[in-house]
Amino acid sequence: MRRSIFLVIFPILLLSVGLFGQEEPIKLINPSFEGVPGEGGNGNRLPDGWYDCGFPGETPPDVHPKDGVGAFQVTKAPFNGKTYIGLVVRENDTWEMVSQRLSAPLQSGKCFDFSMSLCRSEVYMSASRVSNIEVNYAAPVKLRIWGGSSYCARTELLAESSLVINTNWKNYNFHFEPKQTHSYIIFEAFYKTPTPFPYNGNLLLDNASDIFPVPCSATPPDIVDVSTPPPPGPKPPSGPKPTNDSPVVKKTPVILKELEDPAKLTTGQTIRMEQLYFPADSSTITKSSVPVLNEVYDFLAANPKVAVEIGGHTNGTPSHEYCDRLSTERAKAIVDYLVEKGIARKRLQYKGYGKRKPIDTNKTAAGRKKNQRVEIKILSVTG
Repeated sequence: MRRSIFLVIFPILLLSVGLFGQEEPIKLINPSFEGVPGEGGNGNRLPDGWYDCGFPGETPPDVHPKDGVGAFQVTKAPFNGKTYIGLVVRENDTWEMVSQRLSAPLQSGKCFDFSMSLCRSEVYMSASRVSNIEVNYAAPVKLRIWGGSSYCARTELLAESSLVINTNWKNYNFHFEPKQTHSYIIFEAFYKTPTPFPYNGNLLLDNASDIFPVPCSATPPDIVDVSTPPPPGPKPPSGPKPTNDSPVVKKTPVILKELEDPAKLTTGQTIRMEQLYFPADSSTITKSSVPVLNEVYDFLAANPKVAVEIGGHTNGTPSHEYCDRLSTERAKAIVDYLVEKGIARKRLQYKGYGKRKPIDTNKTAAGRKKNQRVEIKILSVTG
């Protein structure tokens, strides 16, 4: 009789430990999206464990990186494993999502932490769904995480990232406090919100973590830069931990500080593009100019209502004809660079002012250097 009671009570005790002790993490199948690289529209299937939740008539997400030029010219190395997936948003108001059933439900009233490595590819070439012309799906988007009761059933928005502008892998951390119980999770690429109009953009996903039950008072950590994973090696010796072992994120100094706060920009405002260099008598963009040009791109991609003019200026030494031509060619070269990276041409104008608008004297070398410049003029901040 005592043995029978023990056999009944023992499983209950084990269940109690699971419920009231340390809960097991919820695991994802194939969390680093290991699969066969290729374009989703060419019969290539999603990595095992993942289900396509895209729009009817649209191709499924792509698996990267593919040998050679890469699927849609995406060549970024994975953060973990051999492959990752790319999700896109499109200017025809469709976007991509993937889903899977969880190993255990996300229970309402409990709290969970989760992380995933995210970044953006600077090049993601594909045909526009509007014009059918090949364009660069390079604008930043965000990740939205949904809970649901079946594949693709977006019942409750659990969390969303900030706009993923970074082009190196970073670890994004999320905290879930579901109000309903969910057996499925959906990862969705979505536009910057509020969305004035849809655009072409991409989001790369890799290295999803387990979903860890945590006390609801826990505060998730910030975004962590994981663009350079540590090399494999022996485990560090045991011993006391340092008081602050958080990774240090080194930020690149901002060149165009005026673009940091779009709310302060006004129509007609001009901003000089510092650290922009051209060879003498040339409109060829130098490698050292790429950082400031990418700042302009990131700003425009993150603020799709803004339209600008790129204005070229020269010093007063050559003839008007020569100055007009050179300043126009340099302004056009910058616009072409931004268009190639994915900014809509209708948002960009260029103009060569030649030597007609000096800001300093042309009698000194320092003055001539100031006059030979390129400026951004804000044409519209509301679309």
